[in-house]
Amino acid sequence: MSIHGIFDRVDFRMKKVEISHRFLLRVLLLILAATLMVSGCHKEQKAGPPPVVEVTEVVVKDVPMSAELVSTLDGMVNATIRAQVQGYLIKQNYKEGDPVHKDQVLFEIDPRTYQAAFNQAKARWDHAKANLNRIRPLAAQNAVSQKDLDDAIFAEQSTKADFDKASLELGFTRITSPIDGIAGIAKAQLGNLVGPGQIEELTTVSTVNPIKAYVSISEQQYLKIQEFRAKKEKEPVGKVQLELILADGSVFPHKGEFAFADRQVDERTGTIRVAATFPNPDNILRPGQFARVRALLGTKKNAMLIPQRAVKEVQGKYLVAAVGADDKVAIKQVKAGQQYGPLWVIDEGLQPGDKVVAEGIQKVKDGMVVSPKPFVPPSQAKPGEGPKGEAQPGTEQKSGAEPAAQPNPDKVGSHG
Repeated sequence: MSIHGIFDRVDFRMKKVEISHRFLLRVLLLILAATLMVSGCHKEQKAGPPPVVEVTEVVVKDVPMSAELVSTLDGMVNATIRAQVQGYLIKQNYKEGDPVHKDQVLFEIDPRTYQAAFNQAKARWDHAKANLNRIRPLAAQNAVSQKDLDDAIFAEQSTKADFDKASLELGFTRITSPIDGIAGIAKAQLGNLVGPGQIEELTTVSTVNPIKAYVSISEQQYLKIQEFRAKKEKEPVGKVQLELILADGSVFPHKGEFAFADRQVDERTGTIRVAATFPNPDNILRPGQFARVRALLGTKKNAMLIPQRAVKEVQGKYLVAAVGADDKVAIKQVKAGQQYGPLWVIDEGLQPGDKVVAEGIQKVKDGMVVSPKPFVPPSQAKPGEGPKGEAQPGTEQKSGAEPAAQPNPDKVGSHG
């Protein structure tokens, strides 16, 4: 290759590199322009209007304080009915689930074997008694030896013991209830061989009036309740009155009272088992039911209340979004007490007159400026409107239709 050819190739490669540099410079300029446009869009978004939220002022009023505890109902006495002699079940004399009385016959076992043994024992005893009655006068006249008299006395006593045993076993063929109560479902069927070593449990009879409600409470709760009971018993009213809230949310019409506490605290859970008793004249309550026991513990004066929806729980902490006079949000941690209808008692973290976000708390952050408007509770919203007054699809209300029932603000609950 000539020297001119070499220079031509070098010149071509330099021109190619210059073109690549120009192309790369254009790409960088395009990326920079796109970045500036995106940044401008973000600035435009930041410069947009503040989010609209609904705020409400802290309400101050006296609130009845209570404690609600989950309980399990149980009979005052639960008598397990078992067969004490072996035999075939031939009769059931009660209707399952019905009240029964003490000494009422519930089941019958085939008595023929035990009746025969009873007859034999009675015959032997009668014979021994007759023999003793014949020997006694003779012994008084020294016509028989003292040994003959002793043998006759022993035979009479021995046969009487056999008769008593046979009589008892014959009586056990009629299985009776030891208490008044409600009889459960039979666990043995007619024709089953029952007795020790066979089907041992035939049914259970429970005394349910009154009925017990067991609750498990912490040591701290136990000490507080005991302190409150001591104060309450000094008052003219007397004992603490308890309410029972059933599974459907209804309140049982009869009041109860604390009965006793277990002898020790469960070391595994740190709780102690406490029993309360409730009158149950209509036998509505049954063992095994779950319910909540509510104890009214007085009144909290000047309690601060906010809607439950204004409280946000994050990792066990309760947060609210307070809105200042400058419409700026401040996220505050509060100490939440018990629930009171749709409201929540706030023990610490707020002051009377403070305003908090009740609708829209999910879209606010600390330091953000918002556009507040008054909060309208769902119970006060117009028919067919949501919590923000917006129409909801499929909720058009016909003319003349009655509004939905309002929640009872006086219904006391408990937190946790």
